[in-house]
Amino acid sequence: MENSSFNAILEESFRKHWDRPALSNYQGVTLSYRDVARRIAKLHIAFEQCGLVKGDKVALCSRNQANWGICFLAALTYGAVPVPILHEFKPGNIHHLVNHCEAKVLFVDEVVWEGLHPEEMPSLMVAVQINTLKFLYAVSDELWQVREHLNESYGQRYPNAFTSDDIHYYQDQPDELAIINYTSGTSGFSKGVMIPYRALRSNFDFAHYDALSMMNEQCRLVSMLPLAHMYGLMFEFLFEMGIGMHVHFLTRVPSPKIIMQAFADIKPDFIISVPLIIEKIYKSKLKPVLDKTKLLFALPLVDQVLGKKICKELVATFGGKFEEVIIGGAAFNPEVDRFFHRIAFPYTVGYGMTECAPIITYAHWNKARLFSCGQCVRNMEIRIDSSDPANEPGEVQVRGANVFLGYYKNEEATREVFTDDGWFRTGDMGVMDEEGYLYLKGRSKCMILGPSGQNIYPEELEGVLNNLSYVVDSLVIDDNGQLTALVYPDYPQAQLDGMNVKSLEKYITDALPQINKELPSYANIKRIEFMPEDFERTPKRSIKRYLYQRNTPQ
Repeated sequence: MENSSFNAILEESFRKHWDRPALSNYQGVTLSYRDVARRIAKLHIAFEQCGLVKGDKVALCSRNQANWGICFLAALTYGAVPVPILHEFKPGNIHHLVNHCEAKVLFVDEVVWEGLHPEEMPSLMVAVQINTLKFLYAVSDELWQVREHLNESYGQRYPNAFTSDDIHYYQDQPDELAIINYTSGTSGFSKGVMIPYRALRSNFDFAHYDALSMMNEQCRLVSMLPLAHMYGLMFEFLFEMGIGMHVHFLTRVPSPKIIMQAFADIKPDFIISVPLIIEKIYKSKLKPVLDKTKLLFALPLVDQVLGKKICKELVATFGGKFEEVIIGGAAFNPEVDRFFHRIAFPYTVGYGMTECAPIITYAHWNKARLFSCGQCVRNMEIRIDSSDPANEPGEVQVRGANVFLGYYKNEEATREVFTDDGWFRTGDMGVMDEEGYLYLKGRSKCMILGPSGQNIYPEELEGVLNNLSYVVDSLVIDDNGQLTALVYPDYPQAQLDGMNVKSLEKYITDALPQINKELPSYANIKRIEFMPEDFERTPKRSIKRYLYQRNTPQ
């Protein structure tokens, strides 16, 4: 690691892969590394002329697309601090985040901009329409002129055309602030996670030398996670740009149908996913087949043959040529986990957090263990806050190069998440075996105390409930000392299958004794309540748990 600068990696990659494809909008435009570098150079001139200095904040609020990547890289390589904001946020949230980080520039979807009011964002100097790079707003006439004369300024700066020798990016230091990433967490207000350059470099090295060392500039990837989250940003974009890969942005909502089509067209070399996407594919494509062949699976010989056949078909569904599917971002359904493991599907479940940019644990699919999320990654250490870490769940605590600097303008929240001896408290509960494999048991914030002081992790109970036919999603809550399951059923599907509301709800309620058989007695669900519509969710599609909690007896 002769140079620890992350921007130096990007600079070298752009020079080396100058004529190779870099970013595509799926079924749309493709830009080479040369095109990307030239647009970055043009934006650098605009930043300079607008008076932007090192450390100034640049907010981005739009759906994934090639120009999102360009605007993000332009800010990072200029020495400004990019601040990704989810485009699904309500205008009030966007105003709040732009003001909280004091963004001077906002790259934005025109649709999002229509709901915003520049006068409510006093620090903002310029708003730029992300897909055309035209100014939508400028605080003064001089700034409007910057855009009017940008091509002219670019021509004067590079009279003999912009070449790879003209790339000179800001040289960052390890502990310097690189990105502010706002968590969308399921409780309370978003916090601005301050990601240092060392965390980007360390995550890049993990992917480049450990997890995805077989990837090179010939490889392709479908980007389907929001780039406003560290998981998608790091492993579906920044890593790829650093090694010269070709990234295809879906640019639309990732429904199973669109994803399958994109996989078939692009044939990605590896796949980054959240459990929800994989579980949807499992439920729609595999579950009906499995329910019919359950008896056959009981016979060992048929089991092997059938397992291989299903695995082969599943691999083909994902494009047929990928190294592995890496799943992270939330708890994975145990039934799906068990089945994929049984048929030797090349998948692995990792674990990370925004605060670690994001990776904490990982194991390659052929070393992964059932229900585990892998082992501690390079440059990181893990400890379990428990007297018996292998058997007694305790809080997962970490330290190392990936760990963030703290929460932006929130010293109190920063103090709360670090122990006196400097470890970051993840808020997740887990155990770790003697070989260092981590097994998560749930969020400590979500944990329910059982009747005799047992720790009940509602996510484990919800995993069992969600396997039931016609259950879209569920939430288990402490309801005056008893466990109640709030269930959102698939009413439309039931109707198609000839069931009315009453018979559907009876079908699910009648399954409760069977569900409770799979759970320890102290974690038995006492009653089911039906939700007329889906739960309120965060942009990461997690249920906003805090909205559904009830008073419990003192």
